[in-house]
Amino acid sequence: MARFQPVLTAAGLSEIDFETIIRLARSPRQRLRMSDLAAQTGLSTSGVTRVVDRLEREGLVRREACPTDRRASYAVLADAGRERLETVLPQHLQDIDDCLTGLLSTSELEAFLGSLRKIRDVVRPCATAGAVETDAEARTSS
Repeated sequence: MARFQPVLTAAGLSEIDFETIIRLARSPRQRLRMSDLAAQTGLSTSGVTRVVDRLEREGLVRREACPTDRRASYAVLADAGRERLETVLPQHLQDIDDCLTGLLSTSELEAFLGSLRKIRDVVRPCATAGAVETDAEARTSS
């Protein structure tokens, strides 16, 4: 992560800020239930609340109430968060390619990614929580 930190710092993001924003960006409708965001990031619910509070103050994320469950809320990527991610992502991806993925052949990369997914599923089984929108969620937000 030391290799990637200067790019994040220049954009005014911590590692957890970046992880939160990128997880929202690649989620259905660029939003996640707060509980799913906590599960994906490995943070406690209070930890993710603090991160989202900070990102919300900066205008990078906003909260939306869940229309079907008054106890739940969503963290939603705001336009400013999307723009900030777009400034960081090209260099971040280049750094990953330079020091990791670019060193591997196509078959090595496929095997490596398969191994990482297998390990992730055991070590962090909730790493993809909320990543697929349910039919019920799609109906209530339409």
